[in-house]
Amino acid sequence: MIGKMQAALKVEAAPGVTIDLVDIPRIGPCDVLIEVKAASICGTDVHIYEWDAWARSRVEVPRIFGHEFAGLVVEVGHDVTSLVPGDFVTAETHITCGECYQCRTGQGHICRNVKIVGVDRDGAFAQYIALPASVAWKTGKEIEQNVASIQEPFGNAVHAVYAGEITHKTVVISGCGPIGLWAVGLCRISGSSTIFALEPNHKRLDLAHAMGADYTLDPREVDPVEHILEVTEGLGVDVVLEMSGNPGAIRQGFQALRNGGRVSLLGLPATSVELDLANAIIFKGATVSGISGRRLFDTWYRTRRILQQGQLDLKLVITHTLPFERLQEALEIMKSGDCGKIVLTF
Repeated sequence: MIGKMQAALKVEAAPGVTIDLVDIPRIGPCDVLIEVKAASICGTDVHIYEWDAWARSRVEVPRIFGHEFAGLVVEVGHDVTSLVPGDFVTAETHITCGECYQCRTGQGHICRNVKIVGVDRDGAFAQYIALPASVAWKTGKEIEQNVASIQEPFGNAVHAVYAGEITHKTVVISGCGPIGLWAVGLCRISGSSTIFALEPNHKRLDLAHAMGADYTLDPREVDPVEHILEVTEGLGVDVVLEMSGNPGAIRQGFQALRNGGRVSLLGLPATSVELDLANAIIFKGATVSGISGRRLFDTWYRTRRILQQGQLDLKLVITHTLPFERLQEALEIMKSGDCGKIVLTF
């Protein structure tokens, strides 16, 4: 397809975003061209918008950013047999090399040479996106476009929650952004016995309650460790799902963990974190899992089954739906934290 399209770009190494007309991307023999119908905003997009230290060290300009989306296949490369025009898809956004040790031993989600859509190559804040057909994920058209666009970040929550046993377990979810909120819902439908949600934003605490949290705690108002130990009769919780990346919250999570419990770390700290390893992990016999993206493609199949069962309403976490042209406004709302998930429509 030849022509122009609207896209959101970083055109210079500075804060901000520019919406401009650019060429529709060309596809190779193993690629597909997708017309984007809905795209959701991730914290990574805010980092790029603000042009913080991480963005400066990683992103080359000009770059179309955004990576969570759903859309229709409009063109396929001549070697593509798995997809046809008209298919409704989203995509795995970590494009792996297929050749490193991790890729060859079933750990492609932590590929050493990974290229991330919207970070290392042009992304989804555009009318069209070109991707390898191997990462496109066919989605049932009965799933609403807004929900389809959030399968990728929802998969992060799925990966973190099911990194170990969760049924009949007591759980702390620290940080109730969208991924943390979905984690609350996943724990509820999976039969967790008691769910604590920790978050300083009261709007997000209300959402956590709606998703099924038994206790919603603002750590500025109550000592969460003291409260959790009181409820669990001094034992502590079986599982900590750390979604905030806040150093203080990370330490509190380990303090609230029972001996022999497990921790899933997904939130990204902005700086190094000091932790009492002896008492937090070693003497506790804790199991700690770093959660990076989604297991390829195990998490995607699990996510599909969860959506098909219909037990969890992902839309509860979508607080804003805005037209693509209001992207800058949406990013500012994200910066404020006064939201759940924000979806852009085309």
